[in-house]
Amino acid sequence: MTTRAQRRRRMSRRARLRRTITALVAVALLVGGVTAFAVLRDPATPSAETKPTATAPSPPAPTPLPTPLTPAQKLLGTTSDPTACAVSFAGDGLALDPQLETQDLRYDRLPIPQTDGRVFAGWYSTAADAAALSIPGRVNGADLVSCTGRQKTLFGAWTTPEANAAEDAGIPILMYHQFTRRPEGEDGWLRANYIHVGDFDAQMAYIQESGFYLPTWDELSAFIDGTLFLPAHSVVITDDDADSSWLELAAPIVDGRHLLTTSFVITSARTEGPPNRFVLQRSHTHDMHRAGASGKGRMVDEDAATIAADLEQSAVILGAKEVVAYPFGHYDETTKEGLRQAGFELGRTVEHGYVHVGTDKLALPVIRMNYGMTVEDLRDAIG
Repeated sequence: MTTRAQRRRRMSRRARLRRTITALVAVALLVGGVTAFAVLRDPATPSAETKPTATAPSPPAPTPLPTPLTPAQKLLGTTSDPTACAVSFAGDGLALDPQLETQDLRYDRLPIPQTDGRVFAGWYSTAADAAALSIPGRVNGADLVSCTGRQKTLFGAWTTPEANAAEDAGIPILMYHQFTRRPEGEDGWLRANYIHVGDFDAQMAYIQESGFYLPTWDELSAFIDGTLFLPAHSVVITDDDADSSWLELAAPIVDGRHLLTTSFVITSARTEGPPNRFVLQRSHTHDMHRAGASGKGRMVDEDAATIAADLEQSAVILGAKEVVAYPFGHYDETTKEGLRQAGFELGRTVEHGYVHVGTDKLALPVIRMNYGMTVEDLRDAIG
């Protein structure tokens, strides 16, 4: 028989069991509700009521604009010549268009800028050379064009009129005539004209190895005007007559040594082009290298118009004007007027001397080179 105490204990155990089950159910419901809420709130889990929003397509990327061509590139676009080189110019106060040159040929008339209060000091391979006025780094029409990627930049330099005057350069123009292989020289009254080719080669080696600057005729003209600085360590090399001995013996030497030389040609006797790329051919007149009625050269016997017509004919054959070498060195004021009428700027005499700022452009002096002159004689004459 169950006692009252036993019944109370069983009822107490059942009550505790119900409370435990109730608590466990409550916990389960709470956990399930949180999880369901989290699922409903997770934007990555779409619900029946919430659907993903469609993403609008991205606009197409704009087509990049082509990089504008530089002036040098535009210039190269005008030619299909694979050896063409666009040469650009840089320097203080310089705004020059690039110009086309041809690689492995000499530069063709580089610009000579002018400005008040300053003297142009030339073009250089690097900005450092320009700052130092370095003769080895100076570039002109005596040099061959060499480019990278068909382009090159030259750097201009300036100096002051005072510094130009202080340089006090006297530019020698060397005058050669004929050449001989005979160490003892040639016989006859023109013996002094014939330089032994071995002596000539030694003289050219001295000029080359001593680093002389070789001005072009347009540079010499600007130097005389006082608008271009030339270093005192400069020299101009010329030959008169374009004799066969010059062409056969001497011209190959200046070519091999890369020395700019001017050959003054009598165009009634020679119409061929230059023998190599380091020889300029300029006028020794067309047909005035002979005696006129007075017994002197025709350039002092003819009127200015006749002289001008002769020089014009010579210029057509040579393709250039610039400078005339007077036959026999004979000239006068009428001769000069003939040169002016024909458009020539310079006239070279046979008178001894050096070209300075202010020298008469139609009476350029020379240093005559005679048979027997040595390298030492040359050094004494040109420094």
